[in-house]
Amino acid sequence: MDKFINLCALAYQTKFRKPEQATVPPCIERAGSMIAAMMKSFRHFTPQLRIYQGSDCLDAIEGELERLQSRRAVIFCGSTLARAGSQLELVRQAMGGRLAAVYPGARADTPLPDVHEAVLGLQRLEADAIVAVGGGSAITMARAVNILLSEKGDIRTLCTRREASGKLHSPKLLAPKLPIIAIPTTPTTATVKAGSAVLDTREGKRLALYDPKTRARAVFIHPALVQSAPRQLFVSAALNTLALALEGLMSRAGDPMSDAMLMHATRLLAALLPRAATDDDLDVRSQLMMASILCGHGSDYTGAGMAIPIGHAISTRFDVEMGLSDSIMLPHVVRFNAEAAESGLENIAIALDARRVPGSVAAVEVVLALEKLFSSLGLPRRLRDVGVTRPALAELAAISFDDWYLQNNPRAITDVTQVQHVLEEAW
Repeated sequence: MDKFINLCALAYQTKFRKPEQATVPPCIERAGSMIAAMMKSFRHFTPQLRIYQGSDCLDAIEGELERLQSRRAVIFCGSTLARAGSQLELVRQAMGGRLAAVYPGARADTPLPDVHEAVLGLQRLEADAIVAVGGGSAITMARAVNILLSEKGDIRTLCTRREASGKLHSPKLLAPKLPIIAIPTTPTTATVKAGSAVLDTREGKRLALYDPKTRARAVFIHPALVQSAPRQLFVSAALNTLALALEGLMSRAGDPMSDAMLMHATRLLAALLPRAATDDDLDVRSQLMMASILCGHGSDYTGAGMAIPIGHAISTRFDVEMGLSDSIMLPHVVRFNAEAAESGLENIAIALDARRVPGSVAAVEVVLALEKLFSSLGLPRRLRDVGVTRPALAELAAISFDDWYLQNNPRAITDVTQVQHVLEEAW
């Protein structure tokens, strides 16, 4: 746009004025302003990713490890998958002689002591790649361990933190990282993300790490592993993905391509969640896995809003599944953002097939559609119903206020009391 205006000015100078006398006429300035108002600026970079799906997909994993020049890859997973006779054997066999060891220490919330222990383990094994198998915890832990292993610094200097100015700052992590391959078992957006959240068990706070070099180089979606996840866990992950898709659509940072990914992810999630909650149909699960990848990519360009940070805080403080807390918070967050996210809510209403009354307010129809969906799933609707205490709301608001995601909320959040007010409404 600036180049266009400058060219207009140059043409005017060349034809009508001497260069030292030239000024840009008001008509050209107005034209530039009008065009700028019509065209939104954005940048959309698609990260490299190779996706394999199907019962034969693991046949390609050894080739991917060869591509990554890996000879000593370590599997990261939880203790359940690590048991003898589990579906993990499929991965072991496919990796062949490139498997150095299995690390079964992935746990919910990624506790910092576990991360430190895993870093020492990778050092001893001289690992040259990580294969993360499982839900969001295994994949997130793989990234966090990768960062601490490579950066060799204290996590408190590497994580996102609030500066004296009040702004959140995420330092650039420049050290090379081990390549990661992801084999997800739940529809989690962690599969394609670059961020990791680690629980500081000493202070009870989440420490956020971010490095694009820790994105998965390849993703394998195998039916046996997708079906291995318990139904409740699978549905909870899908609910968390739905929350991120909706918050991404409400964000002002989106673009037409991210909107397309997030809208289709929303369609799939809303249509298939009720079926995923009542049976373990493989086709339903595989489509929800695709929804999580679409949402993971789309939300890279938009960030989230308020529901996701609050879900993070509740999960850490009260051991409530994030998908559950997200579903409780979403209707209240939609109401809070209604005036600042009108166009995004229109897209959400379309994706949810909630546009049934001409001229109606999108926010109202979105809330009604969400409440109908969550009620059909039999989910609790108040924070008090999942064990959140009222005295803890101020603490939860303070924790959420320091979450990186909050800065992309469509309605500006400048004070922690705004977050606390929404929490009180949901309580």
